[in-house]
Amino acid sequence: MKTSEIFVSGYARLPQGITAEEMYTVMVVGMIVDRDTGLILDAECSLVTDLAKKFIKELLVGKSLDHITEIEEALTQRYFGSARKALISAIKIAYEKYRQVLSES
Repeated sequence: MKTSEIFVSGYARLPQGITAEEMYTVMVVGMIVDRDTGLILDAECSLVTDLAKKFIKELLVGKSLDHITEIEEALTQRYFGSARKALISAIKIAYEKYRQVLSES
């Protein structure tokens, strides 16, 4: 692992009545990010199905947190699961943590 690799996460409340909420109550998104480039190297989220987790991972890995608007647009245009709002919120919170790390460096 390179010293420029950092871990950031974000949490958001899930909507009531969906399977993920029954299991977790909150959405968590964790990402390994290159501090120098903003590149997302790996990502994981607390969606229920492996297919949904894989889909989100593939949407995020290779993107830059420095382009958060593009990430949000990709999720809005391609992910139509019930947890979309919570997922976007959790990613934005992780982005804010990433920005905080940069400002403290």
